[in-house]
Amino acid sequence: MRSSGVYYLPISIGEAIVKKKFLKKSFMKVVLETDRLNLREYTVGDAPFLLRLVNDPAWLLHIGDRKVYTIEDAERYLQDGSMKSYQEHGFGFWKVENKATGEAMGSAGLAKRDYLEDVDLGFAFLPEYRTQGYAQEAATSIIDFAKKSLGLKNLVAITSQDNIPSINLLAKLGFRYKDKFLLEGEYLNLYYLELM
Repeated sequence: MRSSGVYYLPISIGEAIVKKKFLKKSFMKVVLETDRLNLREYTVGDAPFLLRLVNDPAWLLHIGDRKVYTIEDAERYLQDGSMKSYQEHGFGFWKVENKATGEAMGSAGLAKRDYLEDVDLGFAFLPEYRTQGYAQEAATSIIDFAKKSLGLKNLVAITSQDNIPSINLLAKLGFRYKDKFLLEGEYLNLYYLELM
């Protein structure tokens, strides 16, 4: 609901849903919306959430240690990563939130990496939001955005070789195994999706 420059967003506190005011200047841009999710641009205010996500054991195992150990590290990681990518490429990784409650669930989006020819699709969710179809829902909307809004012809995705849940999800999304490659001393799987 909107009223004269002030946005009211539902937030969950225990069992109750209350309305919290956000001034227009601090309103967070929702980029994509699905039936259950909002994908919005990160702000430095998301550092506490990001700190938790990048230090989740599954992230550390399958994506790696990004040396984000403090709130300040997380703020820097956001500024040098997704927030910079929004400015340079018009896309990046977005915070995935539950549409009904506003709860932060994970991160998903697109990255232009120096070592890959095509744009990379990525996703990661907190443990309590895995195996419920959220990653597939977010990724499907991102693929559609990449094709229709960005006009991309191809996407790639990379996984560790033992990340079976992500490998299975990429197959459901239509990605095909292309090759393995060496990055920072580890062999990773490279997957490919033709959009046109």
